[in-house]
Amino acid sequence: MEELRTFSPGMPVLDHQPQAQTPHHVLLVEDEPSLAELLAVALRGEGYAVTVLHEGTEASDWVRRYDPSLVLLDLILPGKDGLTVCREIRAFSTVPLIMTTAKVEEIDRLIGLELGADDYICKPFNPREVVARVRALLRRSIEWRDSSHGSGLSLDEERFEAYWNGEALALTPVEFRLLQALSHRPGRVLSRAQLLNAIYVDHRVVSDRTVDSHIKNLRRKLQSSTAGTDPIEAVYGMGYKFNPD
Repeated sequence: MEELRTFSPGMPVLDHQPQAQTPHHVLLVEDEPSLAELLAVALRGEGYAVTVLHEGTEASDWVRRYDPSLVLLDLILPGKDGLTVCREIRAFSTVPLIMTTAKVEEIDRLIGLELGADDYICKPFNPREVVARVRALLRRSIEWRDSSHGSGLSLDEERFEAYWNGEALALTPVEFRLLQALSHRPGRVLSRAQLLNAIYVDHRVVSDRTVDSHIKNLRRKLQSSTAGTDPIEAVYGMGYKFNPD
């Protein structure tokens, strides 16, 4: 079995660049070397390529550069904490993301999910559970991509281009992030606070009702397309959800 190689702080460990022949590549951000090795070995045993970073400083830049299939992100990290890294990643990517932490308080779990984490695992955990969660989240991600193509929505995250039933939509960056956040979790209601976190990367202080104005403009552009349909559904008192059906 190939051993983990040790690099200087902040440098990846094992497979420091994605392997083209590997179907899925997992970025593991974990500062405990023994735990990182345990998880990396378990994931590699299931056929995943693995990159390990021991601090949060370079994580979001690495995601932007290499576009991994999934991110396993510890909450407490040197350099930059996991919540900050999660917020940075969600500003430009919908990559599946699982947070791991030794903190079990409800507020910590809710904050992580509020910022865009897809799942949450509390330490101590069995590596088999982590592998199972990774497998399940990747499967849901693939199903979402298939369903989004079937619904007629296509998002090019690198070019900030959106297509609705084959027709290009002239969206502002904020409208693109809004549609991206909603469509990433079809059928799931997102609160105005969650959507604000997704669309304003500078975390400016604005009214929750600002989301309503952006939703109105986005709906108008969707309805003015040749498809003439609006996949965004308002849920009274809660927020909005993407409903391609």
